[in-house]
Amino acid sequence: MPPNILLIHTDQHRYDCIGANGHPLVQTPHLDRLAGEGVTFDHAFTPSPICVPARASLLTGVWPTVHLSIANADTEAPRPFRDGLPAFSQVLNRAGYRLGFVGKWQIHREKSPLDFGFHDYIDDASYGPWRAAQGLPPPPHTNRWFGEPDPYITPEQSRLAWGADRALELLRVYAAGRQPFFLRWDPSEPHLPNIVPEPYASMYPPADIPPWPSFPDPLTGKPYIQAQMRRTWKIDGWTWEQWAPIVARYLGEISLLDAQVGRLLDELDRLGLAENTLVIYTCDHGDLCGAHGLIDKHYVLYDDVARVPLIIRWPAQAAAGRRCDAFVCHELDLAATFCDAVGQPIPPTFQGASLLPMLRGDHSNARQDILAMYQGNQFGLYSQRMLRERRWKYIWNATAEDELYDLEQDPGELRNLAALPEYASELARLRRRLVEWMEQIQDPLLNGWTRAQLLENLSR
Repeated sequence: MPPNILLIHTDQHRYDCIGANGHPLVQTPHLDRLAGEGVTFDHAFTPSPICVPARASLLTGVWPTVHLSIANADTEAPRPFRDGLPAFSQVLNRAGYRLGFVGKWQIHREKSPLDFGFHDYIDDASYGPWRAAQGLPPPPHTNRWFGEPDPYITPEQSRLAWGADRALELLRVYAAGRQPFFLRWDPSEPHLPNIVPEPYASMYPPADIPPWPSFPDPLTGKPYIQAQMRRTWKIDGWTWEQWAPIVARYLGEISLLDAQVGRLLDELDRLGLAENTLVIYTCDHGDLCGAHGLIDKHYVLYDDVARVPLIIRWPAQAAAGRRCDAFVCHELDLAATFCDAVGQPIPPTFQGASLLPMLRGDHSNARQDILAMYQGNQFGLYSQRMLRERRWKYIWNATAEDELYDLEQDPGELRNLAALPEYASELARLRRRLVEWMEQIQDPLLNGWTRAQLLENLSR
């Protein structure tokens, strides 16, 4: 019997902000339950830590350098992903699936999910009119991007709950039909600003929240743009006491999100669908939220933004409660996984690999490292490539200093080792491997000039 698929794909959820992933405070009982019943991927990384490129990669199964939508719409490179690339949703549509999309789309201004094989689409933008129709004032926005409590609503009236309500409505309709279904919920949360109703706004006392491992960071020997971003956001010199209330609201929003995930899991149980439903929880990228003294996610490839939560449950196929340490490019690999799960050929354009073998415990073809990239956003274009191993991380900034981190000794990525002579051989090895990755994916940034930049003078 073909499996149903439920994808919960959130926005800007840090890997370490799930109880099951080790956060000391955040309460996520439903995500913890999902992890206990499924497989947690501990080294899942986004292809690009920014909304539009990552989401376009999920739909099309290719790197941003292939689909060419390398930045968000409010930039100097606001192009949609290129025409002619097959989407995983079109594959599922042709296989007889009923497809629904609820939430944040964002990746194409002229086309909606309905143009890519989905049958039903409910946009997050519909929440504002719904809220007004209930006689509720719009959410406050007096603290800019730093968030604040929403005094006008209950949790049940939040955008998160509204989105879960819409997903539940489609789930019940699909359960009553004869077709297998693919249901995708893309809430806009926990993306900043976190404007959160009580009791979630006050759920985590700021004084109780420990600093991120990457805070504070003097940014010594690091690219100039990082210090510039602090000045641009007017957060230069902030103490942890200033950051802690912002982080508290971020964690509160995650707990509100978790409650909605629980509602969907409970409904699958009630409908008798859990055993044959592939459930995936993940997000497009992480969030700095004070890490390295920075906000949002731009001009860096720290694990705070590049590493993502990925939990997959499929009781009929995968043993419960396992953790997988393999490197995963989650947006590309999920696109391939969906096709594989429904028994359809993976389109030859796709650049990821199905995760089904690893769900079943077969790690024979697991990657030993992973690539990620960034091309810039609202403050200008800026090319970066990341090569991440378990111990070492190398970031090539095409127009700035290299970055090299020993993650065993420095998990917060505070000390840039790239310019130190004693690490020259490690740096050279990682540069060579990065060139191999770029050749493999036909990265257009690799040319005669940049190849020389990476491979010449490796002893320095």
